[in-house]
Amino acid sequence: DGYSELSAYERKRLKNITENAKFFAALKLHESAAKLHQIATKRQSRVTRRAKAKKAEDETVRRRSMRLQRVEPSGIPMPKMPAQPEAEEYPQVPAGPLPMVPEDQMGNSKLTENLLTTWMRITNVLMMLSRYEDSLNSMVLSEDNIKKVVKYRVCSMAIHPSESIIFVAAGDKSGQIGLWNVNCKSEEGAHVFIPHNYPVTCMHFSPFNPAHLLSLSNDTLRCGDVTRAVFDEICRSEENLSSFDFLEDNASTAIVGDWDGSVAVVDRRTPGTSSELSADIGFKRTRTVHVHPVNKQYFIAAGSVDVCIYDVRYLKPNGNKPVSCLKGHTKSVASAYFSPVTGNRVVTVCADDKLRRNNNTGRWLTRFRAIWDPKQEDCFVVGSMARPRQIEVFQDTGKLLHSFYNLDFLSSVCSINVVHPSKNILVGGNSSGRLHVF
Repeated sequence: DGYSELSAYERKRLKNITENAKFFAALKLHESAAKLHQIATKRQSRVTRRAKAKKAEDETVRRRSMRLQRVEPSGIPMPKMPAQPEAEEYPQVPAGPLPMVPEDQMGNSKLTENLLTTWMRITNVLMMLSRYEDSLNSMVLSEDNIKKVVKYRVCSMAIHPSESIIFVAAGDKSGQIGLWNVNCKSEEGAHVFIPHNYPVTCMHFSPFNPAHLLSLSNDTLRCGDVTRAVFDEICRSEENLSSFDFLEDNASTAIVGDWDGSVAVVDRRTPGTSSELSADIGFKRTRTVHVHPVNKQYFIAAGSVDVCIYDVRYLKPNGNKPVSCLKGHTKSVASAYFSPVTGNRVVTVCADDKLRRNNNTGRWLTRFRAIWDPKQEDCFVVGSMARPRQIEVFQDTGKLLHSFYNLDFLSSVCSINVVHPSKNILVGGNSSGRLHVF
């Protein structure tokens, strides 16, 4: 059979194929498929396309109104419509830099100048604030810049305007004044003097002659003159003196505040130690006085709940009226100061925590005083009760710009702070007589 050489499996497979072929042949499937194909081909050839209907030649012409034909009812043609103007062509802008001149050059140039000036001003404000924040970030505290300068609690501080040496003065509650040359790293860099019997509540280096350091205690205002190595007595009072500020750039006259609520005018050029004038301004107590940086006839006084501005030219012993009063505080006001450049702003510290921060220092800490940074018209520095211990810098809007802190070297509250007038230097003093220089 020809299959003897195949295996049993192959022989069975071929046998199945042969039987299947015979089965399909018996069904005649191939013949049926051929017939169906012929039928489908014939039906397709019979399909014809439908002829399009011809347009009737005698179709009536559509009527058009005389308005559409642009003909008057009388049969007279209407005049042609005027031609539409061509689109305006704009001049091409030349390549390269172009002057910033508005399109309507015939307009008010002053308005344009104001617009561009506003743009420049608001941009400069942002740029200056950004650079200021960068300078704050660069100020750090190191172990070498911490020193106990006075024996007791720091009540006031002043920093010398020198740009080559950091020289700081601190007054404490016992009447001591400590002088510290921060650049000197030996023990000889700081020395203590005792020119007062009571707390030294206010100190300033003379803006006219920085060789003079003026300091105020309860009963005396003194001038430390380094050229003569002496603390001169400028004013002695039976009242309790609280603060002072210079009325002139030459520092010859000063306004002095009394704890009993009055103020006094002192002239260093006149002989004797009495004031030129004592004026009752109606306060229960006067904690701070500060002279306007531009219009020096004005000074601001802060008291119990009072913050008022007075004109020194119109002061008299009694019946003094303020030029303006700043309302809003409900508790004791610790300080009030004009902004350093224009004097258009005033920063105050009060026990009512208006800045939404804790200003309650208690009896063992000197009360906070917010001071303006002399280099920045709208930013001020103030101590903080927050932990970790820190000194905070705020913008006049109340926005916190920066916090000075150091977990290793700053562990106490710095109630009194002072900022260098031209360099990025901040000094904070605490209740143990220690100074921290950032």
